[in-house]
Amino acid sequence: MNETHVLKIADEQKIETWKVEASTRLLEEGATIPFIARYRKEVTGSLDEVILAEIRDRLNQLHELDTRRDTILKSLEKHGHLSEELKAEVLEAETLSKLEDIYLPYRPKRRTRATIAREKGLEPLAEAIFAQTGIDPQATATDFVDAEKGVESEEDALFGARDIIAEWINENAEAREKLRELFASKGVIQSRVATDKEIGGAKYRDYFEWEEPVAKSPSHRVLAMRRGEKEDFLNLTIAPAESQAIEILENLFVKGDGADTEQVKAAAHDGYRRLLLPSMETEIRVASKERADIEAIKIFSENLRHLLLAPPLGSKRVMGIDPGFRSGCKLVCLDAQGKLQHHDTIYPHHSENRRRQATEMVMELCSKFDMEAIGVGNGTAGRETETFIGSIPFKSKPPVVLVNESGASVYSASDAARNEFPELDLTVRGAISIGRRLMDPLAELVKIDPKSIGVGQYQHDVDQSALKESLDDVVISCVNGVGVDLNRASMQLLTYVSGLGPQLAKNIIAFRDENGPFQSRRQLKKVTRLGPKAFEQCAGFLRIPEGENPLDASAVHPESYGVVGTMATDNDCSVIDLMRSRDIREKIDITRYVTDTVGVPTLTDIISELAKPGRDPRETLETVTFTEGIEKISDLLPGIKLPGVVTNVTAFGAFVDVGVHQDGLVHISELADRFVKTPADVVKVNQQVTVTVMAVDLDRNRISLSMKKTPGEKKRPQGKPKPKPKKTVKPQKPVRRGPEPFNNPFADAFKKRN
Repeated sequence: MNETHVLKIADEQKIETWKVEASTRLLEEGATIPFIARYRKEVTGSLDEVILAEIRDRLNQLHELDTRRDTILKSLEKHGHLSEELKAEVLEAETLSKLEDIYLPYRPKRRTRATIAREKGLEPLAEAIFAQTGIDPQATATDFVDAEKGVESEEDALFGARDIIAEWINENAEAREKLRELFASKGVIQSRVATDKEIGGAKYRDYFEWEEPVAKSPSHRVLAMRRGEKEDFLNLTIAPAESQAIEILENLFVKGDGADTEQVKAAAHDGYRRLLLPSMETEIRVASKERADIEAIKIFSENLRHLLLAPPLGSKRVMGIDPGFRSGCKLVCLDAQGKLQHHDTIYPHHSENRRRQATEMVMELCSKFDMEAIGVGNGTAGRETETFIGSIPFKSKPPVVLVNESGASVYSASDAARNEFPELDLTVRGAISIGRRLMDPLAELVKIDPKSIGVGQYQHDVDQSALKESLDDVVISCVNGVGVDLNRASMQLLTYVSGLGPQLAKNIIAFRDENGPFQSRRQLKKVTRLGPKAFEQCAGFLRIPEGENPLDASAVHPESYGVVGTMATDNDCSVIDLMRSRDIREKIDITRYVTDTVGVPTLTDIISELAKPGRDPRETLETVTFTEGIEKISDLLPGIKLPGVVTNVTAFGAFVDVGVHQDGLVHISELADRFVKTPADVVKVNQQVTVTVMAVDLDRNRISLSMKKTPGEKKRPQGKPKPKPKKTVKPQKPVRRGPEPFNNPFADAFKKRN
């Protein structure tokens, strides 16, 4: 454990050092974040998953910084540059940028103009001029004219000397730091359409003539412009006003007013344009991209969390339908454990005869398999199929639910689906996924790559390793937060359980297939390669609803079974009595059971869990009923109010499904009758909302929606009169500018890098 890292993180996070130290130790021992947050509260002072993840990530960043520091020290020593002073500078550098600035003058480099000038013997001339003691540069340069070395004239000598000075200025750590701050705070991102690309790049026309401070450019615009540049439709630049940059350099390096000072000024101007500007622009591009990635990934992760934790129907017998027009609707019947019992195809959208046959088949299958619910995919023909099912004269009508089928096709073509149903068609597998998703969204969605679920934006443009790590964290958190039925879980679901992974999940499935359902958590120790450490990590998150020990159905960890047993003995009752009787639990004084390893936080959790052993923490399923007669985008008219469900939340608003096969956008300015800083403050994925149609663009297949009471109007503070309209003057060259959503734009991005 690196004590320096612990102290630094504690200071940054403003938490006690011992908490960071304890968390670091547990992480280094291989404990997972869900396990630490749930079962090691006494050790960490009850740090939650968010803080623990930040500690883990910062430890990794500091380790990478140390690795780079070691590499630089070895390089400096190898090339004979390492002095005690330089070593101290390297060791004291707290950021990667500072470290690289220190190393830059000594880094092995290709031949530059300054290198060539040095080879011509012009460095003494550069030193004399840079000192700015009032020498005559022209006269001094005469002594360096040497045709054999390629210096034909005084002007050649001065040109080479300026190249050397420009490189010194470029490699000056203070200059680079000040310019880095200038680019971050005053840099302007400009986007212009590439030559002759107006037609091909029409989807980027909002950015054909766009500029705004890079510090205030939101993530979705940065990523959109970068994508347009990558596809050769846009040209991007990021830089502050040149005069501001030159002023910084002149303040640092210009010391007089003579002819030699003019040479330094010229070198500074050249050094900025030729060396510093490209270098700083590259850095700010990287920083702005990383900031945009952080924001986009955060939004994606939150959307994914809400989707994974969507309310489940539970263990019910479900009919799943993957709707379609020409190819028909694929229909499956699943038992309460999600096992396939029957599959078929119906054609309710063809002829009247086919519709009658479909009606008879659905009624017969619902009766035969005693279906308790019907899940219909919300894709093509979804609303029409829902209407058809609703028209069937059931004796006892099961509830019909439209199911978000995003990613179902990805699962259908996956190895997991092929292994489970090798003989079935892709569309039949899709219907199975739809039915299972209604029963338990979390258990089904973990089988799909999170990027394919459809709740992110620009997911292919952000850093893929950072995206994967963040989304995996969300999946792991959700899976362990809900808990997993050990005897029903798929291999994919078990993979995300704390302490397991693909191989142990596969071994658990094999043990289950060979020996039948697990009767107790203790049996996990018999699974091949599942040792004491893995058992410690996973046992509390695996449930056995009808196991030998009633605590096996709860989130109480096996390491605490003895404490619960003592509580029961002290109250002259059984563990089951303790779980069933609120009166008995309320009489327990948990402080009597505090030990060196079990404290009040854990005991509080135990009592809470005994009151609701194994209860699903997710909300109760509520279905949205779309407006009858509104099934196509052409059915929409401005002004009508509709029920809908949020399908995606972005930095600029939320997309809402109103049942017309095309989600509408509620812009951030239309989310509420008040100022909204971020859409996530108002809406979340799967939330049911009521929206008003503002506009419909049939050509571009776009729907504009509002959640305001008075759509399109800005709410004024009470008591303030309506302002008079101001006269506007059209600028000669229109410039589009964005909102001002951020205060400290690159703090997180630079922290991530540094």
